[in-house]
Amino acid sequence: MAKSKHNNVKVEVEGIKFDSKLEARYYEQVKWLKATGGILSFRLQPRYLLQDSFRKDGVLHRKIHYVADFEITHLDKTIEVIDVKGQILPVFALKLKMFHKLYPHKLSLITYSVMDGG
Repeated sequence: MAKSKHNNVKVEVEGIKFDSKLEARYYEQVKWLKATGGILSFRLQPRYLLQDSFRKDGVLHRKIHYVADFEITHLDKTIEVIDVKGQILPVFALKLKMFHKLYPHKLSLITYSVMDGG
């Protein structure tokens, strides 16, 4: 199994590649929720624009996206964005702040300690 830049072991489930075992396990849980009517729908790897590209002083600055792990539409049609993380890096903390400013969705972090009990 290949390791990612954050030392996670990449996993493949049903032809879908996940960045960690934890993310693959969460996918199984979300599939079960959908199958049992606990949620309306879900998407994998939803992409949110945080900042458009722009040009300044002749330099093109690329747009900034945040790609979450899951987007869940609950029965009441509210949207919850889920990110599965082993650790919070500074760039993620900045993107999280930008996401909260631009989008009304709830954003939940699933960490190793939550899923593994410590």
